[in-house]
Amino acid sequence: MRRRSTERSEPLSTPDYGLIVYNVLTAPDKTGNNRIIVNFNMQEDKLLIEQFKDPATKERAYTAIIKKYQERLYWHIRRLLVEHEDTNDVMQNVFIKVWNALENFREDSQLYTWLYRIATNESLTFIDQRKRKSADYSLSDVEGALENKIRADRNFDANKLEWKLQLAIQQLPEKQRVVFTLRYYDEMPYEEMSRVLETSEGSLKASYHHAAKKIEDYILKNSE
Repeated sequence: MRRRSTERSEPLSTPDYGLIVYNVLTAPDKTGNNRIIVNFNMQEDKLLIEQFKDPATKERAYTAIIKKYQERLYWHIRRLLVEHEDTNDVMQNVFIKVWNALENFREDSQLYTWLYRIATNESLTFIDQRKRKSADYSLSDVEGALENKIRADRNFDANKLEWKLQLAIQQLPEKQRVVFTLRYYDEMPYEEMSRVLETSEGSLKASYHHAAKKIEDYILKNSE
């Protein structure tokens, strides 16, 4: 599957509350909607981490970090969990973990890589918990429930490619779903992705290739 350009619309509906994003630009995509462009300024992040470790500026620095990255983290989690309420719950867990662990951040990776790792792990933990709660149901029932949530979205249009893509993504195993969304939507380099998922670049490339093929097959099958 060819990766689309960064000028893409987001098929899932926006959250019901306004998110303030720190140091962010917006630009119209081909549909006329605004897309988010986050400035991942490493020097700025380094300064914010230093300020967080200073008790006098800790809360202010934490607020700045959250404002800067919460929009990207929200959509990363939402693409995995689908539902806004579930995403919001996981976001709160991510924020708590960031607050508790940031002081010990070793800076051997970029801040956004570290944040994505936390968000991904929390999302996968939530998915595992949801599967355990649904132990009396088959995997197809769980996948069907996610598909129904997508179809219930107020903006759902079965004829639009973006929505077919969302439905196709839900057919993927969790790990392939993570790899696909990080590469396709966030356009994360494999080198960074390997740090987030702690997996070799070769394995990630293979996983993305398999995921893309499954998605293509699903879309072709459901476009006939």
